[in-house]
Amino acid sequence: MSATATLSSKYQISIPKSVREELHWQSGQQFVFIPKGKGVLLMPVPSFEQLKGLATNADASGYRDRGDRF
Repeated sequence: MSATATLSSKYQISIPKSVREELHWQSGQQFVFIPKGKGVLLMPVPSFEQLKGLATNADASGYRDRGDRF
């Protein structure tokens, strides 16, 4: 999946159709830009439904709460 796009004079980039289709990105979907060296990582913002159950098996034994701060 190698595709290119050009930054417009209004600082907009159109994501190539082949990329949108392969990643199932939809119109209106929100994204976050994460700076990485001289580039940027573009990631879709997950919905609350996608995050449900993410920490189901998390170990809370070493959890630091506000009560143990100075």
